[in-house]
Amino acid sequence: MMPDKRKHLIIGLGNPGPVYAKTRHNIGFMVVDRLVRQYGLNDLGNRLNAQLFSGEIAGIQVLAAKPMAYMNRSGEPVTNIIRTYGVYCEDMVVIHDDIDLAYERVKIKKKGGDGGHNGLRSLIDALGTDGFVRVRMGVGRPEAGIGVVDHVLGEFDDNQYPALERYLAQALEAVEVILCNGAKEAMNRFNRKIRI
Repeated sequence: MMPDKRKHLIIGLGNPGPVYAKTRHNIGFMVVDRLVRQYGLNDLGNRLNAQLFSGEIAGIQVLAAKPMAYMNRSGEPVTNIIRTYGVYCEDMVVIHDDIDLAYERVKIKKKGGDGGHNGLRSLIDALGTDGFVRVRMGVGRPEAGIGVVDHVLGEFDDNQYPALERYLAQALEAVEVILCNGAKEAMNRFNRKIRI
């Protein structure tokens, strides 16, 4: 099979700045950082209000980005990247936190609503389409007495940290499957996965 020459865009959602760096809401940024290290992506610096990287994953040309606008304004920088680099929305993979999934659970979704996620809502509104693939990364629901905002803007707790690197590696595997084999194959592989 010939490699796909179209450029793919991988977006990790999060909030800019060190105060948010280790929070659950920034797991999309963490995955992009791990992608950059593992695949040796080139740092293009801060362009179009996003930290941009380029290179290849499994022979496929990719751009990876961490929007430097706050989560609920992610749509504008992503739209600018798509227009500037000529990326199709269907060739975009968005990695984000999801409170409806348990911690360490990865699910792939193609199209659909925002599910109450402000970053996804901003993307859909700005792009005028929901036609992109999402890598949903479970961060679990807050414990009783803790609000959703405090939960997602809180850091992973002590019993979650030991599994974090393995969890990020699972997300990288999901991204590679999406790029090489498509979202349907990734859904078959990850959405039915039973953790032991």
